[in-house]
Amino acid sequence: MPAKRIGFLVWPSTRPLTLALLDEALRVAGRLSKESMLHCSWWAVEGGDTPLSFPGIEFAAIPANIDDFDRIIVLADEPMAQVASAAANALRQAARASIPLTAVSAGVYVLAQLGLLDGVRTAVHWRWQDDFAERFPKVIATTHLFEWEKQRVTACGGLATLDVALALLGREYGGELAGSVSEELVVERIRDGGERQRIPLRNRLGSSHPKLTQAVMLMEANIEEPLTTDEIAQHVCVSRRQLERIFKQYLNRVPSQYYLELRLNRARKLLLQTSKSIIQIGLSCGFSSGPHFSSAYRNFFGVTPRDDRNQRRASGAVEGVAAVAPER
Repeated sequence: MPAKRIGFLVWPSTRPLTLALLDEALRVAGRLSKESMLHCSWWAVEGGDTPLSFPGIEFAAIPANIDDFDRIIVLADEPMAQVASAAANALRQAARASIPLTAVSAGVYVLAQLGLLDGVRTAVHWRWQDDFAERFPKVIATTHLFEWEKQRVTACGGLATLDVALALLGREYGGELAGSVSEELVVERIRDGGERQRIPLRNRLGSSHPKLTQAVMLMEANIEEPLTTDEIAQHVCVSRRQLERIFKQYLNRVPSQYYLELRLNRARKLLLQTSKSIIQIGLSCGFSSGPHFSSAYRNFFGVTPRDDRNQRRASGAVEGVAAVAPER
């Protein structure tokens, strides 16, 4: 088969794990194949405090002409406020030339900012779902491991980086090579892109107790209008006292306390990742008023919602989301 030329646009936030997963999958594929099939070029996007460095990879400047590449892969592990002009020009040029584009982890922010994912199903890491949906309403964000639509491939990051690398090898060179690479890397199975990112609830809870799982699922599905403990117990067909014993045994807290923490953590995620008002967030997480929300938030996190948002925005540490002006 003809050799493929792949160009990697690498942002300064890209973590060693992301690079290692891709580099190792491609290195093993090259060794297992009978001829050199992949020619990789790694381009560093300016903007970091220190130059990009990774063993075995040489980073170069973005070339002026990328028309002869077969695929461009965008790598970033934290959302960025804006796309550097050289990278933006290269990606727009690639799109005009109908070169397939792949984005991994926060690389989806890059393509979305350039309008290159409008109307496209896009795998977005669960941690950024709210922020991404608010900033890019024209993009169809999903919680799948990766999406393959039209000439766009997107992956949520983490170990899904390896899944999408194996999928790319399988699509270009057949399932036999992808399977051989997977076996070489001792990967139990090649996960399908349509699989969900979050681990099963029973694994997150550290328990397989069916009544506990059912109760927590009910809580997660009823954040805006919380159920009472009696209502939850009735839905899962146990008494209130039995439900409280189950929560105490497996989670070391009563149902109402766990439910409150669940709602407050949801509120904090919205507070730090969206521009919704504090009152809107409080109401959407089941608090009857602004003072009620603020008091519960301060008791749990040790800071008011407004101060928490302003501190995070001032430090630019809002879960990797670009800082904006503090809220007055």
